[in-house]
Amino acid sequence: MGHALGLTRDRILAFRQRTGSLGERLPGGRGSLRRAAWAGLQDSMPRAALLSLHARVDGVAPDALDDPSLVQLWGPRFSAYVVAAEDVAVFTRGRLPVSGAKRERADTTAERVAAVLPRGERKPYGEVGRALGVDPNMLRYAAPTGTVLLRWDGARQPLIWTVPAPDVDDGEARRELARRYLHVFGPSTAAVFAQWAGVHERAAGATFDALVGELAPVTTPIGDAWILAGDEDAFRRGPAEVSGARLLPSGDAYHLRWGAERELLVPDPDHRELLWTSRVWPGALLVDGEIVGTWRRSQHRITVAPWRPLPRRARDAVETAARSLPLPSLDRELEVSWD
Repeated sequence: MGHALGLTRDRILAFRQRTGSLGERLPGGRGSLRRAAWAGLQDSMPRAALLSLHARVDGVAPDALDDPSLVQLWGPRFSAYVVAAEDVAVFTRGRLPVSGAKRERADTTAERVAAVLPRGERKPYGEVGRALGVDPNMLRYAAPTGTVLLRWDGARQPLIWTVPAPDVDDGEARRELARRYLHVFGPSTAAVFAQWAGVHERAAGATFDALVGELAPVTTPIGDAWILAGDEDAFRRGPAEVSGARLLPSGDAYHLRWGAERELLVPDPDHRELLWTSRVWPGALLVDGEIVGTWRRSQHRITVAPWRPLPRRARDAVETAARSLPLPSLDRELEVSWD
């Protein structure tokens, strides 16, 4: 690395919150939906992507994922993701291996799915799996070709269908995926990008090398890393005063972290064990710019577990945020309890 900009924890978190629209929500509209999903919205837990949108965009309704500007697919790490329809190529072809066994697996699986699922038809993925004589979870390996989309609401099996492969340069798709990752998750490294995207570390390194003219080196409390050069001025801005509460769902981009990155976000090791559990992760409670606890939902009841006593103002903000969650199919008002 050349001369590196030194970044403190406060500056890093302030940048991520501004970039992630977690200080002030974006106005409603399709442009805002796309911006909120710039690095994709993980949807592995039912309605997680909906709640991530709600944390960032004003006026998100329970049926927001029905907006035709959004689609679901198997994205990074083959997890369910919601992305802007115009960005499908970034989150599919951007993860497609150039060659080798995994490339062959992607192409072959896509061809087999297309053979039993005519264009325009939607079928439960279990039915398609049975037709092919495979575990339906194997069908996700076709996703990097950009030819298989899905719809899953958590209550039933995903529906899948086939679409034409995006007409893009795969190399540019890979570079754009890395740009988006760095803009939302940065500062970071090629190794952590590989872990997030679910690609080989060697391929991630080659992508970062191809972007070298667009990157700037930085030092952080957890080591050397990279940011987009275009984001450097935003990182230099002093941390802004952030107030309010957000209930971020399990797998939200703000706390979707591994290794030392978790230490930066949540310094206390006991608190890290409570947020990133060995089983299903709870949601993260973000208050005044810091993660201060976790939350879980069961039907109409939301249980909030702060790690320290919160002042009345903060508790009121948390309860207001909890009761505003745009959850569909509830026949009664949400109730909030404190653990």
